[in-house]
Amino acid sequence: MSIKVSQVSKLYNTQKALNSISFSAEKGQIIGFLGPNGAGKSTMMKILTGFIKPNLGEVIVNDVNVIQNPIEAQKSIGYLPEHNPLYKEMYVREYLQFQASIFKIAKSEIETCIEKVGLTLEANKKINQLSKGYQQRVGLAAAILHNPSVLILDEPTTGLDPNQLVEIRALIKELGKDKTVLFSTHIMQEVEAVCDRVIIIKKGELLVDKKLADLKEGNQQIIVVTFDYKIEEQFISRLPNVISYKNNYDNTWYITFESKEDMRPTVFDFAHENGLKILGLNTQNKNLETLFREVTA
Repeated sequence: MSIKVSQVSKLYNTQKALNSISFSAEKGQIIGFLGPNGAGKSTMMKILTGFIKPNLGEVIVNDVNVIQNPIEAQKSIGYLPEHNPLYKEMYVREYLQFQASIFKIAKSEIETCIEKVGLTLEANKKINQLSKGYQQRVGLAAAILHNPSVLILDEPTTGLDPNQLVEIRALIKELGKDKTVLFSTHIMQEVEAVCDRVIIIKKGELLVDKKLADLKEGNQQIIVVTFDYKIEEQFISRLPNVISYKNNYDNTWYITFESKEDMRPTVFDFAHENGLKILGLNTQNKNLETLFREVTA
């Protein structure tokens, strides 16, 4: 097991940033780490990389206890923080040479890394001359320079243009073949394009830990129905096969069903039998975006 997080909690004064979080990850997995702003994602990543300590719990990376031996654990971890910490007065190649000296890495590896992240044409420029997207690439290059087996990437595609997004996604996917990659993002399409698995947290609580394949193959469906007037919640709960429901607007309900069959005829018949008029009736695919909205709203 490359990563094992057990019952991790973190307090900032009286505010609980993480509340008994547990999960594990194996080599070759790319995991999307999702949650609304303030959910605790960055806190968890800082704990995983040994930059801060939890109040409770245990974190193991490659059989090393991160809390007890952070420097030893960091030898096999690549980390790109949310706010990319670069020495912007340095040249790109100079900065990576400096990073390489910490890990005692050969200069040939620096050139390989520069090419891998698409910095060949920018390598002789000062970092402060680069666009935000290229500065992100420098941070990513520094994270993978020592060929870590675990990559922790906090918003790695921030500031990238659409073409750069495609290139960095492809790079993350390639790196994930022989590494464990955990990265946070707010872009659901990015997770669906790159990840094998998704973890969703909110207010420090782990809400979802699912393989994307299981999510896509599930029998859940969402029906969006608009009635001609506002009806009571307990009325919706009487529908068969209902998992959850939410009143987004006065007369509109988002209802999640567990069923292989299209539930729209059931909703229509139910409305007719109870003297209700339907003004709109649609179905939505149960995808990552709808799941995220459902559990974090």
